Order: sequence, then structure tokens, then C-alpha cells
Amino acid sequence: MDQLDQRAELGEFLRSRRARLRPGDVGLPEYGRHRRVPGLRREELAQLAGVSAAYYTRLEQGHGQNVSAEVLDAIARALRLDGTETAHLTHLARPRPRRQRARQHRAEHVRPELRTLMDAMDGVPAYLVGRRQDVIGWNRLAAAVFGDFGALPAKERNLVRLVFLDPATVELYRDWECRACEVVSNLRMYAGQHPEDEQLSALVGELSVKNEEFRRLWAAHTVADNKTRGVKRLRHPLVGEMDLAFETLALPDDSAQFLVTFHAAPGSPSADALRLLASWSAPTATASASSASTSATSATSASVEADGATA
Repeated sequence: MDQLDQRAELGEFLRSRRARLRPGDVGLPEYGRHRRVPGLRREELAQLAGVSAAYYTRLEQGHGQNVSAEVLDAIARALRLDGTETAHLTHLARPRPRRQRARQHRAEHVRPELRTLMDAMDGVPAYLVGRRQDVIGWNRLAAAVFGDFGALPAKERNLVRLVFLDPATVELYRDWECRACEVVSNLRMYAGQHPEDEQLSALVGELSVKNEEFRRLWAAHTVADNKTRGVKRLRHPLVGEMDLAFETLALPDDSAQFLVTFHAAPGSPSADALRLLASWSAPTATASASSASTSATSATSASVEADGATA
């Protein structure tokens, strides 16, 4: 699978959104108890959107070209899409410039200033997420909380892959189901923006083969932007349960990269657990300053290797 089929993705997304609506949800009469489709019929959706049934059918079958913004807005309203879903529909329906394909092969770099910033966040786990939710930079405490990213092969430093294929990560999240839905919905949103990304296709293909729950969630076509803030409920193998608030910060000079930081409420048991992990992960007193610096740098500078591998 070289890349995702954009036309197929558009059709599947429209069908999945149409299937969740009943005629009564949109003010249409519902005749009979037994319907051959789980939701609205194509003809009913076309009626609501003000387009012909033939035109809408072509769109679902991937044959629509140069769909106007007005038609997309009408279809989005008829399907009761929210803002994120409407943006996803627009990404799927728009023509894709050929030059975008080469852009996905460029290595992702972690700026030296960002490495220094993450290492200076004393007591604050932080990691940098790039395309496809690859982890391209992290500090020592993030590795202590979420696992040693540096010990993983480059292709495995990916949040989606870890959530579904790494047993330690599965055990780490007390609300694993919510975390699984979150990372898949984020990946779906990215896929709508970059269907030509071959590394994305490889990741989706691998996870679809190896994990049944991923296949189910991916087929649901749920989309979501990265959450800007929230709480991660963890069950750490060394310090037990922790509730860590997170903040997701988009980088102003690279829209594909996000810095994610975590902290615990002051005075809470989670804060005590985080301090304990920080003390255990700190460099030993016998380690030289130069070796500690080298270790910290290596923990946050694997970006070129990670991006060069198939994630």
C-alpha cells in the first residue's frame, strides 16, 4: 500500500456519517420498520443537502471532482458534522497537489533550542510529537513516565503504534480505550490532510494486520484534532497511579510539531510519585557533567533516524 486512496476515503467517510443518522434525526418521515440501510438513504441525504441523488452518489463513489465549497457545506450540514468533521470532509474532497508527496519524505528535525528547553524542564515530563504522531524528542522524565523511547527502534517511536502494540503502554493507561480512540481519531485527521504519506499508509497497514481493535476504530472514521489540554490517568509499574495534566503546544514555526508537557497538581499523591520518578531517573552523582549532557542530548535528538524509518 503506497498511499491511502483519497477517493475511497471520501466515500467511506460519507457513508459512515450517513449511517449514524435516522430520518427522524433530521426531520424526515420514517416509513416502515425495516430499512435496508442502517441510516439515511443516499436519496434522503441528497434531498437534505439540495443536490441531486445522482450527484451525491457519484461523490460517495469517489467520482466527484472539483466539488464547490457551497456543496460541501450543504452536505456537512445535512450530515450534522461538527467543525472538525467538516474540515476533514474538505481535506478529503479537495484536489491534492502532486508536489506534496515529496514533502512527506523530508526529515523532521528537533531544534537545538527545543532540546535545551525540554531538558531544562525540571520535574516536567515533555516530549515532541511530529508527523503521524511520531515521538521525535523527549526529556529524561518523559522516558521515566512513558517508557524509554531511546531504547526502541526508530520505527516504534510512534504514539499510535505504542498504544496498540506495546503491552507496557497498554498497561500504563488506566483508560486505555479512551486513549486508543484519541490516537486513532488524531491519525484519521492527519490522514485526511496527507493521504499521500507512504509512511502513514505503512503504519495503518501494519496496525490493521496486527490489532483487531485498531481495525475497528479505524473503520469508524472518527476524526479529532489533537487535544490542547486534559488529564492522562496512568498506572505506572514503579510508583502506581498518577493523574497528570497535559498541555499541547503547537510550534509557531512548524505546524506539524507539538510539544506536550505534563504536570501533577501540587501537593497531590501524583506530584509525590512524579518527584520519586524524577529522583530515580536523575543522573548519578558519580556521572560526569559531560556524560550526563551527552545522555540528555541523545534522548532528544533521534529525529532524523525516527523520520527516516517507516513509522
